[in-house]
Formats: sequence, C-alpha cells, structure tokens
Amino acid sequence: MRLGKSVLAAALSAAALGGVTSAQAAGVGARIGTTGLGADFGWELAPTLGGRIGYSAGSYSTHVDSSDVRYDAKLKLGNANLFLDWSPLGPFRITAGIVPNNNKIDVTGEPTNGTYTFNGTTYTASQIGSLNGTVKPGNSAAPYLGVGYGNVWTKGLNFYFDLGVMFQGSPKATLNLTCGAAATPAQCAQAQNDVAAEQTRLEDSLKKFKYFPVANIGITIGF
Repeated sequence: MRLGKSVLAAALSAAALGGVTSAQAAGVGARIGTTGLGADFGWELAPTLGGRIGYSAGSYSTHVDSSDVRYDAKLKLGNANLFLDWSPLGPFRITAGIVPNNNKIDVTGEPTNGTYTFNGTTYTASQIGSLNGTVKPGNSAAPYLGVGYGNVWTKGLNFYFDLGVMFQGSPKATLNLTCGAAATPAQCAQAQNDVAAEQTRLEDSLKKFKYFPVANIGITIGF
C-alpha cells in the first residue's frame, strides 16, 4: 500500500514537472471550506487535463464522546494536495490525487459530575490529574477522489469548487493519563490499564474520520 502511494505520488510529481514546461495556460486560486483556508497553483497539460498543487490549513473545536468519556476536541488541519483535473464536460471535472497531510485531533478528557469512568471503573477527579491525547489518521498521504467545477488555469477571474473525499484510513489514538494526588499506586496502575482500553473506544467513536469530506469554494486568476 505504501509503495503504491509512493509510485502514484511520484507519477503525479513527474506529470506536474513535465507539464509546467509545456503548459498552455496557468493560474492561481484561493479557497475556503472544510479543509480550511487554502491556495492552489494549476496549469494545463492537455486540452481537458491539468495539474494542480496546493496547501490548506485550519482548525475546528468540538466535543467527542466515547462510550465512557467526553472529550474537548480540537481538529487541526494541514493538507498539501497533488491533483490531476480532468474536464471532459467543459468546466465540470473529475479530480484524483494524493493529499499528504498532518491532520490530527487533540483531545482532553472531561470529568462527568466530578468523576471519570474507564472500562467500567469509576475514579474521582482528584484521582485523575489529567487525561489528554492525540488522534491521527491512518494514512499520512491520503488518496483523494472528487468532482468539481472550474479550473485554476482558466484565463481571467473565475470561481471554482471541489466536492470529494480524502481516504485518511482508520484513526489511531494515543492517550496519556496523569494520576492525581488522591490516587493510590494500585488505583493509578489500574487507571493506566483502563485508559489503554479507552484508546480503542475513542478510535471507534472517531471511525468516520477515516473518510474526510472535502467541500471547498474559491476564486481563480488565470493567465
């Protein structure tokens, strides 16, 4: 799987580098959407085919609930993109490529009514000093497939949008627990073991994160 991604990324890069020298048109774009704020540079490779590279970033705050714990969660996005845009029907297009990313969710566990419950065991807030961690997608280079309207290299001032999915892979969680002053050594050891099981439940509650929806709209200047 990793080898296939590397080959695809290399092919996209080679097409991009080759296309720059023979491009009939090029342009830049600025966009906003589910991947945050971003920008693209695109160029025409053939009458209906173009290459596009770009980057976007952003953050969102929310809550995540596993079966036992409620978390404050902050989604941090950082996505590059290496795309091929095929436009067989005028401005309407099909887009495919790779999204190297540094996406992650930082989580902080919250006590419920002054207690935490891990794996069926309840602890007081004074027994748990802190609970935090990070959830990352399984694929640091996510395949992308989508549709859209408008090409970055179209001459003049225009708009474009993308609708698609990044296939990020199953999320991987890492949780860190610090015991509070009220916890005995035995309680602390039990809490650490229970949190190891909680990681699996957190991953399960975020399994939809493996398919990240992309919906972006922006403006382009082609030349």
